[in-house]
Amino acid sequence: MDTFDFLMHGFAVASTPQNLLIALIGAFLGTIVGMLPGLGPINGVAILLPFAFALGLPPESALILLAAVYLGCEYGGRISAILINVPGDAAAIMTTLDGYPLAKQGKAGIALSLSAFSSFIGATIATIGVVLFAPLLAKWAISFGPSEYFVLMVFAITCLGGLVGDQPVKTGIAALIGLGLATVGVDAVTGIYRFTFDSVNLSDGIQFTTIVIGFFSVSEILILLERTTTGHKVIEQGKRSLVNFKEFMFSLGAMLRSGAMGFVIGILPGAGATIASAMTYASERKIAGETGTFGDGDLRGVASPEAANNASACGSFVPMLTLGVPGSGTTAVMMGALTLYNITPGPQLFTEQPDIVWGLIASLFICNVILLVMNIPLVGLFAKLLDVPNYVLIPGIAAVSFVGVYSIHSTTFDLVFMVALGVFGYFLRKLNFPLSALILGYVLGELMESNLRRALSISQGELSILWSSPITIVLWILAILMVFMPIIRSIYRKRFKKTAI
Repeated sequence: MDTFDFLMHGFAVASTPQNLLIALIGAFLGTIVGMLPGLGPINGVAILLPFAFALGLPPESALILLAAVYLGCEYGGRISAILINVPGDAAAIMTTLDGYPLAKQGKAGIALSLSAFSSFIGATIATIGVVLFAPLLAKWAISFGPSEYFVLMVFAITCLGGLVGDQPVKTGIAALIGLGLATVGVDAVTGIYRFTFDSVNLSDGIQFTTIVIGFFSVSEILILLERTTTGHKVIEQGKRSLVNFKEFMFSLGAMLRSGAMGFVIGILPGAGATIASAMTYASERKIAGETGTFGDGDLRGVASPEAANNASACGSFVPMLTLGVPGSGTTAVMMGALTLYNITPGPQLFTEQPDIVWGLIASLFICNVILLVMNIPLVGLFAKLLDVPNYVLIPGIAAVSFVGVYSIHSTTFDLVFMVALGVFGYFLRKLNFPLSALILGYVLGELMESNLRRALSISQGELSILWSSPITIVLWILAILMVFMPIIRSIYRKRFKKTAI
């Protein structure tokens, strides 16, 4: 059987009435979970994993359910990011940069519908890539060792300079704050407590949910309180709730480029949707140049990260299925589902369990269609959340935020610490520090440290391992170019103004 025959066999498995119903339920639940700030796809898949096993679902149906939840969470994360400036998960951070400004302009429905189309296109590109290039890309991905991953993280952070235009210094400071927060807790190698100030509550580090809800949700509440009056609505809803053809075509190039780039980044084990969305946003901002309005409500600023994070999610299945290496935290949980069924993922899985592999791949196509059909009609309903008065919306955001943080460790310390981070984030926002850079610095910090330690352990402390391969050399060159890009851009602008005069 060739690839097309295998894919048709997969569609026969995924399109049975039971599996279609499972995909529909998973997509719906995933969208709801993705809307809730701080939960994200890992928690959504982890919550449903024991249910899938307890219900006695066959392995292919269990994986279809978890994959539907995964993709649904990637779709749902954009909703709170656009409407209330609170990303549902780390991958949706980039969507807040232009999604929320669009909502403030009365274009919430347009942003939501565009993000749904972008997610569909990005995921479709990646799923086609899984079918056509999985074996080839798996061999390429395995060439990335700890040193290559460390330099990739450095490159991702240097890309942040492209996110905020003329504020590279503030971006760098925010990213360093995030990296500093990532070092709190027990050192995984030495077992030494770092920056815990003798508090047992910080021994496990600072949870991502506490960070993201504190800096985004609590600071947003303070911003709303600062400018609200009783009965005043947060944002007026626009007359149009769907993106039109002209706006779609304006963003199509960004969707296609970001979908392809997100897929390539997604196949790198551990890279994830967060890096994909950050790098594609920075790339599209540079492509737009002076004509772009990134950060103020550019449609491409919504289209690019949404296409990228969904493409990355689908791409992360490549190393899981072909190498037995999780491409993301969520696929790591899904690998746990396979072990529950005594199935070992890897190259032999394609020949020994074709129903599971190709049924899962076919379900990615089906789930994306389900999510698009489900989300587009609900755009108007989601946008109506903006009609809720502040005196109702603010307590609602606060309640969801407090419950989300308290549910992790069930300690009041996390709640107090979340509020403290929120107040700190409020002042950072008033000083125009980009919180997105801070969160990305935190997310990438742990990955950077762990890969750096592995690389140095392999080389017995020789730093030369960090620039000893062609991949690391190329990434270092790109990172250096990104560091000096704001200076180059500034010099270019000055010369352009002189020639114009």
